Formats: sequence, structure tokens, C-alpha cells
Amino acid sequence: MESFNGRLRDECLKVHQFASLAEAQAIIEAWCVDDNTRRPHSSLGT
Repeated sequence: MESFNGRLRDECLKVHQFASLAEAQAIIEAWCVDDNTRRPHSSLGT
């Protein structure tokens, strides 16, 4: 979990400025999908 939080912070949150909550949710969701595609996690069964 700590590794994920670090990547999220470094690769997404420090890179973007969010104009709204909806924009933040969309960008973070897209980042999570990309992260799970590039770095498959054993807990996801991949």
C-alpha cells in the first residue's frame, strides 16, 4: 500500500492541479487504470 501511495503522489498528484473534485476523480481514476495495466498486481489476479 505504501508503494502505491508513493507512486500515486509522485506520478499523479504532484504533476496535476485539479480545478474541481470531478476533474480530480477522473484523472486519478485514469492513473489507477494505467497503473494497474502497466504494473499488474497479484491481488487483482493478473
